[in-house]
Amino acid sequence: MKAIVISEPGEAEVLQLQEVDDPIIKDDEVLIKVEATALNRADTLQRKGLYPPPKGASPFLGLECSGIVEAVGRNVSRWKIGDQVCALLAGGGYAEKVAVPAGQVLPIPPGVSLKDAASLPEVACTVWSTVFMTSRLSRGETLLVHGGSSGIGTFAIQIAKYQGARVFVTAGSEDKLAVCKDLGADVCINYKTEDFVARVKEETDGKGLSLKVPFPECLFLPKIAALKLYALTGVDVILDSIGAPYFQRNLESLNLDGRLFIIGTMGGAVTQLDFRSLFAKRLTVQAAGLRNRSLENKAVIVSEVEKIVWPAIAAGKVKPVIFKYLPLSAAAEAHKLMESSKHIGKILLAP
Repeated sequence: MKAIVISEPGEAEVLQLQEVDDPIIKDDEVLIKVEATALNRADTLQRKGLYPPPKGASPFLGLECSGIVEAVGRNVSRWKIGDQVCALLAGGGYAEKVAVPAGQVLPIPPGVSLKDAASLPEVACTVWSTVFMTSRLSRGETLLVHGGSSGIGTFAIQIAKYQGARVFVTAGSEDKLAVCKDLGADVCINYKTEDFVARVKEETDGKGLSLKVPFPECLFLPKIAALKLYALTGVDVILDSIGAPYFQRNLESLNLDGRLFIIGTMGGAVTQLDFRSLFAKRLTVQAAGLRNRSLENKAVIVSEVEKIVWPAIAAGKVKPVIFKYLPLSAAAEAHKLMESSKHIGKILLAP
């Protein structure tokens, strides 16, 4: 089969289309003939040698795909040859065929084309596992998504609105913010021209209120007093892929009992933390990736996504946002486009 190979760590030009051996499936795996795969930021890091695949995973790029089942392992009962599916991968999507654990395979949602379905598994599993399964965003709460026009962002807006949340987003241009607004975002913030902390407080009626109580006195504040001071002065959950530059500002943007979930460090990975900023508002900071989780954990996430998220897609409440389709041979061009940050939504590659 043909696959994109990283000739050596480096810039996009190191991506080359080559003939490689077909994958051999294990007893609990499915072999998929790939219809399309989608780019993710992690792909560009792996290309540079900064994000190696987990032990035992395909060495090739690609964290999600769609296609047709070509073979099944002896322990696989749900899927059969000829099924149209999409899948969450630990690698291997940038190829004509890929072997996938059966628990990471999903049916194509009604109303979505086989090709477009490649844009869904990674974003759906990432957003659902972080914002909902871990940070427990609930109806009536407020979510702030940094990078609202990204693949993660465009999906997060839609599923959060479907679940009854109020959604804030940041993005770097008015065109991107317009798309976010069309997808349902309630408050759209241009991070290049606005201070998102001030805007969040303004939009949540905080008017810049803050609680300046030294540690350890802050631990003994009456609960009622704390609630009174902090009511409606921030968002409940933040999904962040920027990292260090936004860390303290994110904490300032959270409401009482707020949750910050970090899924990337595009702006830097090292910062300082004054623990007093956590104590006063009982904040929770969480971080996790998806690729290195156990097969069992991924299967649980995929199962929840199918049960809860797929019906929203079938109902037309959540839709794929595709920026551009390119042939697999144009993987280098696709990486350059992603790194330019000029895209909105997902970039797809088709063998």
